[in-house]
Amino acid sequence: MQHVGSAAVYHPRKPQQSPLWQLLNDHYFDFELGYGEHCVRKYGYPRKVVSDVVYDYLKCGDLREGFARVRCSECRHEDLPAFSCRGRWFCPSCHSKKGIQFGAHLRGEILYPVPHRQYVFSIPKILRLNFKCNRKLLTKLCHCANRSLKNFSAMC
Repeated sequence: MQHVGSAAVYHPRKPQQSPLWQLLNDHYFDFELGYGEHCVRKYGYPRKVVSDVVYDYLKCGDLREGFARVRCSECRHEDLPAFSCRGRWFCPSCHSKKGIQFGAHLRGEILYPVPHRQYVFSIPKILRLNFKCNRKLLTKLCHCANRSLKNFSAMC
């Protein structure tokens, strides 16, 4: 929303114009159909959540998929913003919004006003298939990472 004077002007986004949306709209269905033939042996069966996220993203911002009627109580102007997928990590628009909201929540409600540090752990590519096939290993990995950070903090 952009503010002009004292009134806010809503500019609907156009997700269908993004290269990601166009790529998925044009090719994802065919990819799904051919996945079993070409990829299952090497990568395993796809998780259902992947197709759910993609199809939700393709519906994001589309007025045909639903909208809310918003009316200004002062000037009585109406707008119809389309529903979003609210998909974090995949939809660039929704992820950005969620990230901003989460950051504001952390800053205002959770974190003390002291410096904070973020650590990022990644899994080497050669091990990722093991974690994909055995999701319980992720819990053990998190415990190992936690112990490593505690040991590191104790040394500092």
